[in-house]
Amino acid sequence: MADNSAPAAGGLAIFTKRLFVKLGILPFLLVIAIIVFTLMSDNFLTPRNLMNVLRQSVYLMIVALGQMMALLTGGFDLSVGTILALSSVVGAMVMAAVFAAAPDMVWLAIMLGSLAGIAAGILIGVVNGAGVAFFNVSPFMMSLGMASVGFGIALYLTGGVPVYGMPQAFGDIFGFGSLFGIPAPVFVAAMLVAALFVFLYRTPQGRYFYAVGGNLKAASLSGINTRATLFFTYVLSAFFAAVAGMLLTARLDTGEANIGASMPLESIAACVIAGVSLRGGVGRLENVVLGALFIGLIQNGMNLARIESYLQTVVLGALLILAVIADQIRLRYVASLKD
Repeated sequence: MADNSAPAAGGLAIFTKRLFVKLGILPFLLVIAIIVFTLMSDNFLTPRNLMNVLRQSVYLMIVALGQMMALLTGGFDLSVGTILALSSVVGAMVMAAVFAAAPDMVWLAIMLGSLAGIAAGILIGVVNGAGVAFFNVSPFMMSLGMASVGFGIALYLTGGVPVYGMPQAFGDIFGFGSLFGIPAPVFVAAMLVAALFVFLYRTPQGRYFYAVGGNLKAASLSGINTRATLFFTYVLSAFFAAVAGMLLTARLDTGEANIGASMPLESIAACVIAGVSLRGGVGRLENVVLGALFIGLIQNGMNLARIESYLQTVVLGALLILAVIADQIRLRYVASLKD
């Protein structure tokens, strides 16, 4: 009787390799995570917990959308955590001041506070974009420097004390509100994802980001305004981080200068795990959304398994390193298939 196990194993290996080349490492990590955490906790795959994962992942998902834009153009945005904190502090302070002056104008306070918070975050992005696009400063150094500047401003404005006094309706609606059982921040994230999807894949300007990240000199020679594209990249990244900051402020019901410290690492990890190349020019929006959900799934599963927060940081860093190594292996496979 012939043994068919060897050909079957070989066929499975070839299929797995092709799947890895096409989709990257994320699907494999998702399957492994679901199996491991399901075995560790009976509550992991319940509808209530999965909805909780979705709600918790929204803030990272929104920030990762902006981080993806920076990575597509071959850069980084290490200031997203600071933008989150600064938008939270400024938005909460303006909202509390307007609400204290005009208690009956709740929606005016919410609108002005939200606009002020988002504008403060975008200002960091404008400085980042100007440094990278017009003064040729390294994105790494530019955003790292602005991260320190923004964090110092946030601490100076608050003295390290949380900002209170916002209208209760802000937290009730944008922090804890829901429609058809789906949390309000999820709807905001869905609208942002849809808008960015249309921009990236249905407009010529969206394709410029891939062109600039793929080959800056070739993009410039083809008539693309590379400076404007790079500038807009960091403004857009700051906008997404600022929106996430205001949503997180609604969830916490306070303006905090200390939130978002882990967001640069987590947002880069979500993008890299999703197959966004650190070299620029490669990455899909839908995969980044899935990558952010994966990070949220990992954090939720470790919380249910009662793994300490310090070890969770170790796991997240290890996943980032694994994703980078897997990306290198995948590129070699792609090169070998072309040969």
